[in-house]
Amino acid sequence: MSSEIKNNENIKSCIILCGGQSRRMGRDKGSMIIQDKPMIKHILSTLNHEINEVIIVLNNQDRIDKYGEFINPADYTYTITFVEDKIKNKGPMPGIMTGLSHINSEYALILPCDSPYVSKEYINTIFSEIDKNYQAIVPYHDKKDKLKTSEPLHSIYNRNIIPVIEDLIKEDVLHIKGLIAKIDTKFVLIDNKKIEKKEFRNLNRPTDI
Repeated sequence: MSSEIKNNENIKSCIILCGGQSRRMGRDKGSMIIQDKPMIKHILSTLNHEINEVIIVLNNQDRIDKYGEFINPADYTYTITFVEDKIKNKGPMPGIMTGLSHINSEYALILPCDSPYVSKEYINTIFSEIDKNYQAIVPYHDKKDKLKTSEPLHSIYNRNIIPVIEDLIKEDVLHIKGLIAKIDTKFVLIDNKKIEKKEFRNLNRPTDI
């Protein structure tokens, strides 16, 4: 790995979710070539010099092996750990739980592998909003309904929410906004000034590319 994490103070962690089935795209999204390189590598490059560790959550060992072929940890300023999703085909919430169980810090930024346009500015801004009184830092679009217009897959979560996620999965409640409603959440407005809407553009279908 490209660097060593000595302690958990002031560590910035990021979890990238790559365990989806990509039904709408029709193929694995993180490894798709966008502007001459795999989509996930756009995110990894942006994270350089901004964070200390990345946990990449993938749905099986075959995909871990595939990503290991084109991701060289020595190219980055942070550690990279590939982990297998503990619960398969249940959406992103188990992936968040899996990632949080591997971080060396208290909080982690969640990013989906299909959001190559996230900027360094966004990463710095959302980390600056961390407040120890909250378990999640969640950007949202509309003051009239913060939860409904939130962006839970571009949010920061405390690893202490793992038991809450476990309970929700047992109840087959898999919508992340259901999780956000149950924990102490700090909502941050997407105002096109401090946080811009373009940060949340993702690529779900072939026509999005």
